[in-house]
Amino acid sequence: MSVKITTVAKQLPQYSRTTAEILPFLDEWLAGQDERFIKKVKKIFEAAAVDKRYSVMDPVEVFTATSFEDKNDIYSREVIILGEQVLEKALRNANWEPETLDYIITVSCTGIMIPSLDAYLINKMKLRQDIVRLPVTEMGCAAGISGIIYAKNFLKANPGKRAAVIAVESPTATFQLDDFSMPNIVSAAIFGDGAACCLLSSYKEDAGPEIIDEEMYHFYDAEHMMGFKVTNNGLQMVLDIEVPDTIASHFSDIIHPFLQKNNLEIKDLDHMIFHPGGKKIVTTVEALFSGLGKNIDATKEVLKQYGNMSSATVLYVLESIMEDQPKAGEKGLMLSFGPGFSAQRVLLQW
Repeated sequence: MSVKITTVAKQLPQYSRTTAEILPFLDEWLAGQDERFIKKVKKIFEAAAVDKRYSVMDPVEVFTATSFEDKNDIYSREVIILGEQVLEKALRNANWEPETLDYIITVSCTGIMIPSLDAYLINKMKLRQDIVRLPVTEMGCAAGISGIIYAKNFLKANPGKRAAVIAVESPTATFQLDDFSMPNIVSAAIFGDGAACCLLSSYKEDAGPEIIDEEMYHFYDAEHMMGFKVTNNGLQMVLDIEVPDTIASHFSDIIHPFLQKNNLEIKDLDHMIFHPGGKKIVTTVEALFSGLGKNIDATKEVLKQYGNMSSATVLYVLESIMEDQPKAGEKGLMLSFGPGFSAQRVLLQW
């Protein structure tokens, strides 16, 4: 019994700005800071490899001092809107009716909602009253693939079922106006908002790439490297400068044993579906993959067009690959990293 990814859809918020259009807002935000520091911050934005990013808020709102409550209210309102839009789009793409879903997983780490997004979607779209729901809230950028892993395991145990994984993130809602630390600045330079929905099926009749295997990898003693600190002003970014080097040092252990247990080598892969965490991580992983004869061009393009949208971003890369209509028999490796510190992997075959 196989589990397949039937379709992937994306949904972008209503506001967007190019990096060039963001720079004037930095002048106002950084007013009073040392001139050298201001130039450094602008260079970080200009060199982030992000040409454009989308947001649930107008930039004026992003750079306006408000409370944690106010920003989280915007997050909650907009996440529901984007979640409904992207689920509707994915269902249309697959030609599925909402009531055919058996399992719904919602993924987000950039705000706090209780009840979670899935509860709202059940009511708004009149999903089945016995649908199984799972909100994934604290796995950060890795959670898009985590959701696929959870859905795959549910569907493998339940033939003839369908699942939706919906990732909706608003990193701009976590921007800290009074925090001039490098983690806050770097995250502001690389992150954007967005939503994605991945539909999976264990129906024999449903098409799509098959999930051949999946696995998580947990780094020991690395909890400090990535995440959020909850403060009175909101969710404050934690991002250790050692993340790219830590990924590089574990790369062989993450990739090769996983492929070997499936009787594969890196040369057998046709598509690298890597989460664009940021320019330094992308550059590090690109060098590792290029040394093995592979590229992550789709990853770089998603980072350029949208920025890092946390858990949703790797699904944008997957959508890009699927739109190119890979040939039967081709294989792809999905890979993302997130708080914990952890790596998530999914092996696909078309």
